[in-house]
Amino acid sequence: MSRARLAAASAAGLALLAAPLIAADTPAEPPQRIISVDGALTEIVYALGAADRLVGVDTTSLYPAAAEALPKVGYKRALSAEGLLSLSPEVVLATDDAGPPEVLEQVTRAGVPIRSIPDTPTVAGLHRKIDAVAELLDAEATAERLRARIDRRLGAVEAATAEVARRPRVLFLLHVGGGNDLAAGRSTAADTVIRLAGGENVLHDAFEGYKPLSAEAALGAAPEVILVTERNLEGLGGKDGLLTRAALAATPAGDAGRVVSMDGPLLLAFGPRLGEAAATLARHLGTLEDDEVPTDTQAAGLAPAAP
Repeated sequence: MSRARLAAASAAGLALLAAPLIAADTPAEPPQRIISVDGALTEIVYALGAADRLVGVDTTSLYPAAAEALPKVGYKRALSAEGLLSLSPEVVLATDDAGPPEVLEQVTRAGVPIRSIPDTPTVAGLHRKIDAVAELLDAEATAERLRARIDRRLGAVEAATAEVARRPRVLFLLHVGGGNDLAAGRSTAADTVIRLAGGENVLHDAFEGYKPLSAEAALGAAPEVILVTERNLEGLGGKDGLLTRAALAATPAGDAGRVVSMDGPLLLAFGPRLGEAAATLARHLGTLEDDEVPTDTQAAGLAPAAP
């Protein structure tokens, strides 16, 4: 065989060997049956216009209202393999705190991939969360518009609160009652929203995450505002019920009766409505009076972005 023919035959052989590799790298079709195990991830799926692909959600997925009609697979940290697999998902979309791990391993062994996304309560973390969901859904262009809309909203809040002379000192209580008051330190959704709203989390430097709050710590923190979820405050019988706790009543916030309640999913989900959460809290704190900062769901990013 001539050298030219040998070269041609070798090239053809290499092309045949390479063909399966190229095919294997071809992106698969976006999944059509998705379970979302996190309230923010569920909101992002809706915001990216892919709600019709959701076949189930966890119990933290409370917004938008349509999500509550979907089959529930339980609390995100207490999932069951049977509940997840019974809905025949093509993929389970979850944050990295979902579990228990053995359940997720069982689901993976059954052939259903788990797409785990870091749950970092920062604006950059939210951007990464949106991008990860968009990559799964093949909706990168819509995600870019969604991120831009969130940033515009947050920028408007930041500009409106920039001239605040003094930041109100805020204590957020995740849970009050049963002798186990849980307060928010740094690296929490509540901490970030408080700061975005022009406030100061009184426990930011004290600890990370959510930890029990002693009476001494509550008094020492000297908050000017006590922030709780609407559901928790309702369970306590309102502001008067909250302030029956002597340590809270003795703080500057308790003395002035400055108790603020917000919708829990809005305040804590850390999803597309982050700008709305910051603006709402800022109005409660008195750091924002600018009516030009919108509050409608389009600005919050729940409707699919326009081209």
